[in-house]
Amino acid sequence: MNHPAEPGLAALHARLNTSLAPPARAWLDQALDEAADHPGTHGPISVWELRIAEAGRRCGPEHADAARVLLLHAARADPDALARVYRQGTAAERRAVLHALPHLVPGPDALPLVEDALRTNDTRLVAAALGPYAARHLDAHTWRHAVLKCLFTGVPVDVVADLARRAHADAELARMLGDYARERTAADRPVPEDLHRVLALAEPTATPAGPCGTSRTSGKES
Repeated sequence: MNHPAEPGLAALHARLNTSLAPPARAWLDQALDEAADHPGTHGPISVWELRIAEAGRRCGPEHADAARVLLLHAARADPDALARVYRQGTAAERRAVLHALPHLVPGPDALPLVEDALRTNDTRLVAAALGPYAARHLDAHTWRHAVLKCLFTGVPVDVVADLARRAHADAELARMLGDYARERTAADRPVPEDLHRVLALAEPTATPAGPCGTSRTSGKES
């Protein structure tokens, strides 16, 4: 039986084991073993890629993302394999690829997948794209626009990994947020509450987030 060595993935596997019914758990264990024994590409499509497509039916939609992340890790999918699964996959399979990136790609090689997801109107893909991988590798310009896209589309900024660090005292982000808030106000539309949260982090007077995730601007808690 395959056991992910990475602590975060091991915990994910343990949670799945407690949540899945016995038939689904047995299917996942077998699929992980197959992926570990036959990684890479074999023929037009690998066995583990077929299992990724099956995961929703076998494990249920609520557990499919986690199962697919484990399968991608077991198969040691490289950036080329991840790009292939992303291009050929459903929206759910694309989400799983995005969630798997921080576990599989140490450098910026997979950024085109993140950038593609951020161009879509699928809010679940946008949310998945803004995980730890984007926090590490996305350039400042693209990251700022991704935060604004969250505000435009109603994606909660809580999904943006490492938001406090990346937004901290970012004067350009503060300017963009201020412009957007003024546009909303001029159009007699409400300003999203999340905008105020991010603006408090981005204002030049902001201090780094405290232990509870709060930041301070001009002596006041945000």
